[in-house]
Amino acid sequence: MSAVVAVSRSATHTFTKPAQRSIRLLTGLGVEGDAHAGTTVRHRSRVAKDPTRPNLRQVHLISQELLGELGELGYRVGPGELGENVTTSGLDLVALPTDTLLVFPGGAAVRVTGLRNPCHQINRFRPGLLGQVIGRDDRGEVVRRAGIMGVVIQGGEIRPGDTITVELPTAPHSPLVVV
Repeated sequence: MSAVVAVSRSATHTFTKPAQRSIRLLTGLGVEGDAHAGTTVRHRSRVAKDPTRPNLRQVHLISQELLGELGELGYRVGPGELGENVTTSGLDLVALPTDTLLVFPGGAAVRVTGLRNPCHQINRFRPGLLGQVIGRDDRGEVVRRAGIMGVVIQGGEIRPGDTITVELPTAPHSPLVVV
């Protein structure tokens, strides 16, 4: 069963987001009270390039399983510490196709837009961590494991313990790319 482990938000552009009892998603905007909420890009690097671009990164999700793997490698990382809004369990997020809908019991729905592209800030948080969440596969292709991004299709509240219903898009499916 896929479930929410933790929810986080930060009103400022901090790397780590503090855990919350619940978060409210706002249709077309993102997480209420989060610095990355908005219809246009909010991540500082993207704002510097073109502040008029649509915000495809309204909600960041990462799996508890990844955090566990990182812990086994000596990188102690808790929910929200990599900047995600929703920490999940039981769902291989990076394997989902583009446009998958993630539906929560409180009515919220997030459309998956793509992969998070982790930046050098992750090494400031834990030296060497970037090399654990981005690498290459046997064919030399870049593999990103730092979570996925999405946009809010339907607003609502999300709480730890909520189940996540996955609705795949119509085939053929498109693999996630960096947004």
